[in-house]
Order: sequence, then C-alpha cells, then structure tokens
Amino acid sequence: MRSGRPSVVSASSALMGLLACVLASGCAHIPRSENKAREAQDEGPVIADTAQGQVRGATLEGIRVFKGLAYGGPTSGKNRFMPPTRPESWSGVRDALAFGPRCAQRSAIGANVAPEVVSTLVTPDTKEMSEDCLRLNIWTPNVADGGKRPVMVWLHGGGFVEGSGSAAMYDGTALARRGDVVVVTLNHRLGVFGYLYPGAAAGEAWASSGNAGMLDIVAALQWVRDNIASFGGDPGNVTIFGESGGGMKVTLLLAMPAAQGLFHRAISQSGAMMKALASEPAASQAGEVLAELGLKPGDFAALRELPVEKVLDAQAAVLKKNRGAFSFNSPFSPVADGTVLPGHPFDPEAPAVSASVPLLIGTNKDEMTLFLYGQTSLMTDGMARMGMGRIAGEAAGPIFDHYRKRLPEDSAKEVLMTAGSDMFRTSSLLVAERKAAQQAPVYVYQFNWETPVLDGRLKATHALEIPFVFDNVDLMPSLTGRAPERAGLVDQMSTAWIFFARSGSPQHPGIPEWPAYDAERRATMLFNLQSQVENDPGREERLLWREVLTK
Repeated sequence: MRSGRPSVVSASSALMGLLACVLASGCAHIPRSENKAREAQDEGPVIADTAQGQVRGATLEGIRVFKGLAYGGPTSGKNRFMPPTRPESWSGVRDALAFGPRCAQRSAIGANVAPEVVSTLVTPDTKEMSEDCLRLNIWTPNVADGGKRPVMVWLHGGGFVEGSGSAAMYDGTALARRGDVVVVTLNHRLGVFGYLYPGAAAGEAWASSGNAGMLDIVAALQWVRDNIASFGGDPGNVTIFGESGGGMKVTLLLAMPAAQGLFHRAISQSGAMMKALASEPAASQAGEVLAELGLKPGDFAALRELPVEKVLDAQAAVLKKNRGAFSFNSPFSPVADGTVLPGHPFDPEAPAVSASVPLLIGTNKDEMTLFLYGQTSLMTDGMARMGMGRIAGEAAGPIFDHYRKRLPEDSAKEVLMTAGSDMFRTSSLLVAERKAAQQAPVYVYQFNWETPVLDGRLKATHALEIPFVFDNVDLMPSLTGRAPERAGLVDQMSTAWIFFARSGSPQHPGIPEWPAYDAERRATMLFNLQSQVENDPGREERLLWREVLTK
C-alpha cells in the first residue's frame, strides 16, 4: 500500500478523515477558545426506564438530558478487539448526569492543521479517556409521554482515530427543542482498538476485529431500538447523521447487513466512503503494529495484555509511517472483510441492503481551506503539483493545469485548495448518483456560506455547517462569527434536517423547492443567506474528478 501509485478513491476518504481530526477533543490542549459549553441551571431530575434499569437525568432549558448511558459492556481485557457485549443490568436508579469517558485515542493532527484554525473549532469536552467507552447521550423534550418523536443519532468526526460524542458543538439541546426530536450522540472504539484486522493469522475469534468500532455503532443503534421509546422517541423512525469521519460512518452503515432495519434515514455531511480498506493491506498493517511493539509475527493475543498507552504509541508510529502529512493510506479504518462489511460500501454500486433508505448528502464549498490554511503562502506551482499528486496520482498534471487555467490570478495554494474541495464534492456526488439509481430518494446540498473569522480566509470550510445544523451558532462564535444574519441560515438548514428526519424529505416552507437528485438534472441545494437550487453546479470539475476517482 505504501509503494506505487496511491488509490485516489481511498485517498479521498482518508483525506476527509484527516480533516475531521480537527473536531477531536484530543486538540483541547490548544489554548484559547471563545466557545462555551451550555451552563444552564439544572431544573430538576428526571427518571427514565431502560432494559438494564432506571436512570436519572437532568432537565436543562426545558430539555431532558441523559449522559453517559452504557449501551455495551467493557471492551478491555479479554474483550479488547472483540465484538461489543450487552451492558450490565442494575437495581435502583443510576445517575446519568455526566458524559462518559472519551474512547482511548491519540491526536493524529500533529502539525497538519494551523493552531489558529484548530482553536476556532475546539469546544469543551471530557478530559477523561478509557478503553471502556461504549456510552451514549440523549437530549429529549420529554420522557415516558407516549411521544413518537423522530430520533436523530449523531456520529462524530475525527476520522476513525479520534473524536467524541460529548464535544460541546454537538450539544443536542437546541435541535431537540427546535424540532421536537430526540437527539443521541455516542462514543465508540477508535483507531487500533476499533479497526485492527489481523486476518486469518489470529484465528476465527478475531474475524470481526477490523470493524469492531462499526459494530459498536450497531450496538448503540440496537440500544436505541430497544430503549428510545422510554425517552419519547420512535424506534421506527431513526435517522443517522454525521460529518466527515461521521459521514463516512453513515455510508458504511448503509452497507452493513447488521445495521439493516436499525435506521430509516441517513445524512452524510462532508464525508463519503466509497471504498473500505481491503483485507490484505489491513492485515499487513496489523502486522506492523506487532513489529512496533516487538511482538512475534502473529502474536495478536499478546496485544490484549499491553497497557493502552503502549498500544497507542504503536498506533502513532504506524500512522506516521503510512500517512505522514499528505499520505493517504489509512491503517486504522473499516475493512471490507467479507462478513461484517461484505464489500466496498459504494463501489461498484450502492448497497442493496439499504435500498429503501432515503439519503441526504453534501459537502462545503471550501473544504480544503481548513487543512491548507497553515501551509506557506509562498507555495509555488511546482509544490502545488506535488501536493496534487498525493490526491490525484498520475492525473495530477492535467488536473492542476485545468485549475490553473480556470484560476489564473490565484496563488498556488488557492488552486490546490479549490481542487481538493472539488474532489471532496465529487466523492459525495458519486455516492449520491449510485444511491439515486435505487428506489429511495436522494437529496444533495452544497454549503456556500463563508465565515468572516480569520479575515474570511477559511471561506465555507470543513465542519462549518455543523453549528447551523445543530442550531448552535451562538456556542461557536469563534467559528461562525457573531453576525445576526446567521439565524436565517440556521432556520433553513436545521429545519431541513429535522424535516428530513421526520418524513424523508428536507423540503420545508423556508427554502426553495428542492427536487430529489437524479443523474439527469442533478438538482443541488446551495445553502447560503439566500439559498437556491442549481442543476449540476461545477459540472466540468465533477466530470474531471469522476474520471480520476472511478479508475
């Protein structure tokens, strides 16, 4: 995997994972953030039933909040790398007032993202980390009231190596209130603990270890199915949604037989995984972990005995070897193992297992500004061509020439950022196109509003749409600024997401008519202060990248 021409399909997915890392709480050590967690006064306890026992939450701003609910058992010791188990039961009432620990992780950002950019995104999160991390959080307007509210299950960003469902930017209070919906966020195993695939070398017991983190999400969805009615939600109307790495998790769940029937709508924001990691390179990279730890080839059982930090050290070393700053192999990500994930999610076509599930999918106009902001403004065309080679392989020359001709006055860095952002978009459009060939509707958007922060240089960057979806712009002034007109865009986007979760269509009175996507018209909602629908925007660039990504 590390030699020869890079797979550009895998490259696009891995790049999105790297960009998603800036959302991870592992960045929380970077100083300065205007962002504030909600500090509403507790308005009193509230009790709810689960299959394991009763839990006590809190009422904040009129919303019932339950934090740190266990949806699975321990994942340490003998359970390390194994499929999740059911949570234990208890008697009495157990407190659900504090977030559970973040899953064991190590920040993979390094020097790839400028600190001033990261500081615009960082929001408060739990500092505690643990290998035993299968916890979820719920925001609901009411409990045990017979409500049949749509359930919206959020999958966090951070690629597949970091992140948390408890970051303040994912606070579900405003979304639950705005839409009369139940919002769920969760933690699952990450990195080497969630995606180590030894292959046949470790025996049948390890057959699903390459997708343990995805099986955790399935277990969370099973918990939602069995328990969410007690929290005022409808287990027959569940939407999964996520951004960047979370968006990739959404597209993976669409291809997993174990997830069939556990969700009924899907939203992928700035993250579309067409191809998973193939089994052979995945097994080879698992062997690299053993080598880093000085273990004998094939001695995967010994990994269960090692301290978490030592295993994370090995993960960091393998990531550095395989990815570096602009390399796109991703050792710790889901594997097309033939069982948990029978094949690649959206290659060569959309998975039949989710043919009836409507999909909302899109990207931001300037995804790459987040990643390349800190790169030198003195980048030459020659340097940009080299960077293009990392994402486009042998097609780098013609692609760079196309964008240079289109943008003759732009800097080399701006040319590279524009091209990379279009690659992001084309990956999602390929997923949309293949999904649209099935029976359920697909809706495509592009987020075009540009943030004024950092002198406007981030433009419509990666992750910028999240606070608009969650109605949390006032929690994120360091990312969105403070202009009052933000509220109109919140009304458009957050309401569209709620309508989609409720009915399978994002259409609502506050936006123009939004037709379903098809291969002829390719209707795309362009979200901005004045949103509009355009047919096949950026057609020439879509076709250019399509040729590269489908080779």
